[in-house]
Amino acid sequence: MALLHQTKGLVLRAVKYGETSLVVSVFTELFGLQQYMVNGVRSSKKSPSISIALLQPGNLIDMIVYQNEKQVLQRIKECRSVYNFSMIYMDITKNAVLLYMIELLQKCLKQPDAQAELFYFLEDMLKGLDNAGHRQTANIPLFYTIHLSHFFGFRLMDNYSSTKNYLDLHEGQFQENVPLHQKVIHPPMSEKVSQLLKVMQLSELDDIELNKNQRNLLLDDLLHFYSIHVHPFGAMRSLPVIRTVLED
Repeated sequence: MALLHQTKGLVLRAVKYGETSLVVSVFTELFGLQQYMVNGVRSSKKSPSISIALLQPGNLIDMIVYQNEKQVLQRIKECRSVYNFSMIYMDITKNAVLLYMIELLQKCLKQPDAQAELFYFLEDMLKGLDNAGHRQTANIPLFYTIHLSHFFGFRLMDNYSSTKNYLDLHEGQFQENVPLHQKVIHPPMSEKVSQLLKVMQLSELDDIELNKNQRNLLLDDLLHFYSIHVHPFGAMRSLPVIRTVLED
């Protein structure tokens, strides 16, 4: 039996189904990753009860849903916007960062388990991205990539020092020497990771000085860290766009 629940959610993906419907992937506050069938939302003959604009990837929505644990596809009774973004959908750079964030999240979500703290982290990240300045926006993919892993059972430890300054991507911690597998981030870039690990507020990203080339190299290394711990991982389709639009 399906029960009614109210939950916030982050829209990850919407796929056309039939002539007028959508199957929408939403990471929810209460139920984790869920799939919702939304009928008639693409119909031109009548006004749908749920606006298709609300189901755009990256939107934060408040839903009343029918939840039945025995069904794969759930249903949405009502839906409204939680937060109206002012810049993310108009700014090319911020929109590229948004798509990168969603893609990386989807690669990590393997089970439909409830993870409320992860939802709140994502909610704060998207609101922060919407209001971020240029340098903050450029550094957000690095900050997000570093901190997202904490919610999936692997993380980078901030044990950096002048002697422990090689970041071992297998162990997720700084070492005194380069390990045999040689999958490390070398100094001085390893120190930048340590700085990013210490950031508590997005405004502090203004203090992290990196140029475009350094960001690209560091993001490659961090995604390799994910590929070691997330299976399967594969290529990031949004990465070439990130490389192009992020400024020095």
